[in-house]
Amino acid sequence: MVTYRKAGVHSKRDAAHFHSIEAAEPADLARLQEERLLEQLHYLRDNSPFYQAKFLEAGLQFGDIRGIADLARIPFTLKQELRDSLQASPPFGLHQAAPLADIIQMQASSGTTGSPSYVALTEADAQTWQESQARGLFACGVRPGDFTLHAFSMSKGFVGGVPVFQALQYMGAIDIPIGADGGVERLLMACENLKPRVVIGAPNFLIYLAEAAQAIRRHPATDFGVARLVVGGEPGGGIPAIREKLSALWGAKVCELMGGTDLGCIFWGECDHQLGMHMVAPDYVLVELIDPESGAVLKMEQGARGELVYTALGRQASPLLRFRSGDHVVVTGTACPCGRTGPMIRCFGRTDDMLIVRGINVFPSAIQDIVGSMQPETAGVMRVLADFEGHTTQQNLKVYVERGPACAPAAASDLKAKVEARIRSALAVKVDAHIVAPDSFEKPGAAKVALVLRQRPDLKSESGDS
Repeated sequence: MVTYRKAGVHSKRDAAHFHSIEAAEPADLARLQEERLLEQLHYLRDNSPFYQAKFLEAGLQFGDIRGIADLARIPFTLKQELRDSLQASPPFGLHQAAPLADIIQMQASSGTTGSPSYVALTEADAQTWQESQARGLFACGVRPGDFTLHAFSMSKGFVGGVPVFQALQYMGAIDIPIGADGGVERLLMACENLKPRVVIGAPNFLIYLAEAAQAIRRHPATDFGVARLVVGGEPGGGIPAIREKLSALWGAKVCELMGGTDLGCIFWGECDHQLGMHMVAPDYVLVELIDPESGAVLKMEQGARGELVYTALGRQASPLLRFRSGDHVVVTGTACPCGRTGPMIRCFGRTDDMLIVRGINVFPSAIQDIVGSMQPETAGVMRVLADFEGHTTQQNLKVYVERGPACAPAAASDLKAKVEARIRSALAVKVDAHIVAPDSFEKPGAAKVALVLRQRPDLKSESGDS
């Protein structure tokens, strides 16, 4: 049964973890995951026409999968398959595996890479989401009793809205439910009047919110007394330059979280040791790391880089097997002083965003990291212009960079050369940098920041190029 607040949650305020499973011995966890995987497969065999057809096409029987070691025999589930499934049988697709009468809630992806994906939840699924999110938020430093300013979007069914509100309520925190769509002035007023200990939102938007504080409330964001920023929803939380800027603007510690609409809102969270994000819901989500080119499973060890693949455990309404997330990560470690077990990760890009420049894979977030590290010469704001078909080009990549307010327009040509040299040195790709005035691009709002533009912006370059 779904509850507003987990029983006894205030006793967890000084606990090391929200749930003991986060610190389980790897062997014990593997046994539990194997049991839950087999239960999920039995459920899909009886309730999912989508996976019945997928297994049949692959020449597999559900009984062929006897444990985690056999998981690689199951074909990946791709995002396009889910889009096709949703179109074939709206609103929840052919992969709906629970009766409509049992579904109590629907959520949606942000739709930044296409039409929004609608996800169904039964009562048990909703309970799982709340528990998983609470663990991630707790890892990031949110505690029962904390006033938490909600600065993710609260509208359009986005999972950062209602589900995060529900999770904060479930874990005993007090959500201030304004949302990015409530407007900067109202959010800042709430900061001033209510003094939240925590602010949660997208990193670029929280930078903009802090920068607006002086003009709107007549004092810096550091005066609000915020102790913790919890960020997610877009690249940035793991980018050092953005993290340092957030911390300086707010005078607060920054922790990052991550999840995915198709499996749950939050299931990765970063602890105070800040060595990477922990998988906090291994009893609900089984994770694999694969080589994005070959699809081969990689060992989760320090320094390993690859794409995350997820399998739901115990999911009823919209369960997925071996779902390719598109999230490209590096494993930053396998042991943490906090006691949580399993690997820690940083996400450095998404398949949907990746561009191929003369055969070299480039993530826009990597360019953002470089431009951000060049402040105050730059404003830390950039956009990539992908004015070509698809994701591949043989030309120099065009990058628009806002100069810093203290950087004179006359220095734009020198800054252009510096940006181009820094990106070439770090990423081994040539770019044509166009230096533009500060505040050329729209400030972040309720939607995620799109680092890639498909049409040339109507901006005057200050660096002498056309």
